Amino acid sequence: MNLNLVLPFFSTIVMAVFVVSVLHRYFVRRSAFFLFWGIGLAMFGVGSFAEAYLAVLPFNAFIFFIWYVFGAALNAAWIGQGTVMLLARRPWVRWLTSGLLIAGSLVVIAVWFSMALDASRAIPGEPVSLWYRNVMPPDAAVRKLTPIFNIYGLLTLAGGAIWSGYLFWRKRVLPNRVIGNVLIAVGALAIGSASTLTRFGIGEYLYMGELLAATLMYVGFRQAGAPAPAAKR
Repeated sequence: MNLNLVLPFFSTIVMAVFVVSVLHRYFVRRSAFFLFWGIGLAMFGVGSFAEAYLAVLPFNAFIFFIWYVFGAALNAAWIGQGTVMLLARRPWVRWLTSGLLIAGSLVVIAVWFSMALDASRAIPGEPVSLWYRNVMPPDAAVRKLTPIFNIYGLLTLAGGAIWSGYLFWRKRVLPNRVIGNVLIAVGALAIGSASTLTRFGIGEYLYMGELLAATLMYVGFRQAGAPAPAAKR
């Protein structure tokens, strides 16, 4: 059995649990950063599901759209924007970056539907990360836009997690949040590295990177949100 055909299913399950946890906190607290995290993680989850579908079933243009636009292009930026909403002190920074992200996402979707796909070049039974470039036009504009969103997502998510962990470490308070933020940062770097390799034609590590990222970020989220240990008297 090709392990790469199985891993997306596990990533989907992890992300489904993660999304429920984050959106539950949004509905309880009504904090915008939970909403952006939840939307971004949901994109990650449906992208993983689309990967699993395309690996075992015939090519479907809509599922391919879900995989690339939500799973490959946009999810990192939306998750990272959640961190911006949490850490940015100036309201205009939060709302300006949110507006640009929403507008940019709509541009990506519009560009996608202006593009012609060659479904005959899909390879049934093989991971989509190995053949997706063949299905898309060589000069596809959406592929040129994707790194912008991925770099923004990596910098904001990993950078924000590292910065938050450093602040808690420096103050010697809430060690669980230090550990949680480190795990989130490592998870973000794992999927960032795997995605970069995929763009250079090395797609066999993408699904392992996604599962590792999903697991580390979920554990980090739970750890960072855990109640602080009671102080000893």
